[in-house]
Amino acid sequence: MILIKTAENEKTHTCNRFSIGHFNDIRTVSAVFSQQKVKKGLGFGALPAISYDSDLGFQYGALVNLYHYGDGSRFPKYDHSMYFEWSRYTKGTGINRFMYDSDKLLRGVRTTVDVTYLTDQMMDFYGFNGYQTNYDANLSKTYRHFYKNERNMFRIKADFQGNFKESKLGWVAGYTFYNFANDTVDIVKLGLPAAPGGTLYQRYLKNGIISAAEADGGSINYIKLGLKYDSRDRLQGPMKGIWTEAVIQTAPSFINEFGHTKFALIHRQYFTLMKDMSFAYRLDYQTTLGDSYVPHYAQPLLITSFLTAASNQGLGGKNSIRGVLRNRVVGDGVAFGNFEFRYKFLRFDWLKQSFYVGTNVFFDSGIILDPIDIEANLTTPLTSAQKTELGLNDYESGKFHSAIGAGLKIGWNENFVISADFGKALNVQDGKTGFYIGLNYLF
Repeated sequence: MILIKTAENEKTHTCNRFSIGHFNDIRTVSAVFSQQKVKKGLGFGALPAISYDSDLGFQYGALVNLYHYGDGSRFPKYDHSMYFEWSRYTKGTGINRFMYDSDKLLRGVRTTVDVTYLTDQMMDFYGFNGYQTNYDANLSKTYRHFYKNERNMFRIKADFQGNFKESKLGWVAGYTFYNFANDTVDIVKLGLPAAPGGTLYQRYLKNGIISAAEADGGSINYIKLGLKYDSRDRLQGPMKGIWTEAVIQTAPSFINEFGHTKFALIHRQYFTLMKDMSFAYRLDYQTTLGDSYVPHYAQPLLITSFLTAASNQGLGGKNSIRGVLRNRVVGDGVAFGNFEFRYKFLRFDWLKQSFYVGTNVFFDSGIILDPIDIEANLTTPLTSAQKTELGLNDYESGKFHSAIGAGLKIGWNENFVISADFGKALNVQDGKTGFYIGLNYLF
């Protein structure tokens, strides 16, 4: 049960809600209230943050969302939103987040501000370039920290979006500050045995693949510019339309130790096949422009016009290739696709609310298009013994990291969706399976 109190009339309203997951899109919160009476002034919602991710474990914590609806003429759309989250995962990840969202702060501009501190005692590190680095499942089972490192990330992010007049074409701009603090896994604190020869991350450090200048992390200042086109019929679970983004994100050398520029092109399209059945796909291309060097802690970051989830990084896991190990695919240039059929096979009304039960069948796949130069920081090439220690193969192009799977969806008034997805990797080098419980469709 959630209490909602409006500032205007001081009356308290209540509504029942599912208490699962944290919101991948803050707009979802507002959509839940769509069947209520019009609200004015101040309101709030609070619920536990509960989800499951096979890479991260069970999530527990709390979130609070404050809204200001103004005079109520746009309800359930809000004038201002402030979102707070404190949550932890059982495998060592922590989220401390504040997010502000408004299209009223600046006239004609949607403004999103994010301040987040993410802690991760066991961040996934499988080396570079996908299959160029071997994955040993038995080694991972014996020393569960072998493919891990410790990483704490602080982020301040401001994104701005607007449309050209009344068209579906728009622009995006933004600034992001990152600070990464990297270290090896604290095996004493976690009570873990030492891996003979060290973890993979330690071996990358020892052999100089990760340079001393970036070993402990560092700071990055990003400036972002881009274009977007959005013709979707709805924000959550679209049945038709296109959503495309082209974004350049640069870290200028005059304010960054490692200056570099990235480009992303993301295309999503939705087709109605029949009543309550649709096909949706997403194609995502991310690459490094020029021959600039990108530090290892920035390589997994994926570019979007604006960020809704707590993080968006690495190919593999719930946000990109479901069923493949998180951060398994890291390169200077990558691409991935998601293809899925969606079907809402049961609809019913309960307590004057509309519900549906649906399923989705999907195929996800990603590829390295431009590999990281593993020997970029070395004065002499790696020896055969070093390559064996690092589990390195010669790089081969054209190899995909793929998974198939299916999911279950429970929708409330079309906009609030509880989601469960199960994916199976098609190559043992990418792990076995992944299972994810949260909110909303993947895209």
